[in-house]
Amino acid sequence: MTLLAVDDDETQIELIRSIVSGLDYPPIEYLSAMNVKDALVIVARSVVDLVLTDLHLPDGSGFDVLTGAKALSPAIAVVVMTAFANTNEAVSLLKGGADDYLIKPTARADIERVLIRVNERMSLQREALLPPAEGPVASPAVAGIIYRSESMATVLSMAARAANSSASVLLSGESGTGKELVAHFIHERSGRAGPFVAVSLSALPESLVESELFGHVKGSFTGANADRLGRFEEAEGGTLFLDEIGEIPLSVQVKLLRTIQFGQIERIGENRTRSLDVRIIAATNRSLAAMVKDQSFRRDLYYRLNVIEISLPPLRERKEDIRDLVDYFIARCNGLYGKTIQGITREALDLLHKRGFPGNIRELENAIERAVILCRGAFIRAGDLPPPTDAENHEYLDPLTTRLDYRTAMHDFEGRLIRGALERNEGNKSAAARDLGISERHLRSRLQRLNSPEKGEGLD
Repeated sequence: MTLLAVDDDETQIELIRSIVSGLDYPPIEYLSAMNVKDALVIVARSVVDLVLTDLHLPDGSGFDVLTGAKALSPAIAVVVMTAFANTNEAVSLLKGGADDYLIKPTARADIERVLIRVNERMSLQREALLPPAEGPVASPAVAGIIYRSESMATVLSMAARAANSSASVLLSGESGTGKELVAHFIHERSGRAGPFVAVSLSALPESLVESELFGHVKGSFTGANADRLGRFEEAEGGTLFLDEIGEIPLSVQVKLLRTIQFGQIERIGENRTRSLDVRIIAATNRSLAAMVKDQSFRRDLYYRLNVIEISLPPLRERKEDIRDLVDYFIARCNGLYGKTIQGITREALDLLHKRGFPGNIRELENAIERAVILCRGAFIRAGDLPPPTDAENHEYLDPLTTRLDYRTAMHDFEGRLIRGALERNEGNKSAAARDLGISERHLRSRLQRLNSPEKGEGLD
């Protein structure tokens, strides 16, 4: 277990160090910090299991450590220490996600109790890394949507309530957040007898969008060699999902508006009006309100589509879902590639929690698929995961967007580079040095430097 003590009182830091060093079990790696900033930097670059933090710190409070640490690593345990027994304060901390609350001076028995409890929880988590003996991976899934977070529960609650109506729904959110899955969920809950038809407007040339949506008759334009049903007619009695609605040309927006307003279409080259019963669900990763302001999207169409708007959170705001998503993707990739990966190591999972994931769930899925293919053992290790993309390098180095000085940032980067090489080579320093293109003597020198006491963390 790795324990981080946070207190600006050196006596308290040494007291906790003395207590944990005297324990026979569990074995503990002890780290310390004297302010909020240093504490969160350590959590960001190390696998920390338990944080014992004072409530009052020079640059903030235990609340800041609590929220920052949980944002970086949802599985981390945080216990707050204070010299004043305040019931309201204790309740606020526990509601805020603290795992426990201790009164100073901290008694040895209280700290031992916390350590044993956290260690037992870690043991249960390790057991949970293993898949069930038979059947699919246990996970709170709804219509293929894997979630545990309150934010996604809110999304699905809104979607379920919207499903029973025929009102248009606008799903907004970054690419890869699962908008099409939520659209499927709404359709399945709606009870509509017709099909679910999806069309990605960003994948269509502008000249073909109108024909794709509304169809055409033979001879209506060059290349129209036969009558063709449009997507609206294909979706009769069901749901039409218009993905990336912000990409629809202005020339087609008027016709789409009339279709939504009156429930009627006309194929290209035909004067006949056809009445349809189609539910519209649109999705966008752009701000349609901003597009309305710059006149690239019609205001009246925006209001027709935006009867009910549901905003999907990015993965970096629902990190408590990462573990369940990882388990699901491992099980699926095992089936696809004939592998028998049993789970993921704590270090690798912690690394995933600290990534920004600009590509959201799609990026996580790709990362796990790669890891399953490359993994040589029973568990996915940190070295099996792909490096962060250029788009997330800044957030990966500094998840709290706190300004790090040059020395700290370079220490963090070098530590991750060497840790990854050691992980890939199962701790073999000679092989890791060859991997990095340096001598073993140089590697050992850098390890000694990185493990120096003033750095507060080790790589061995």
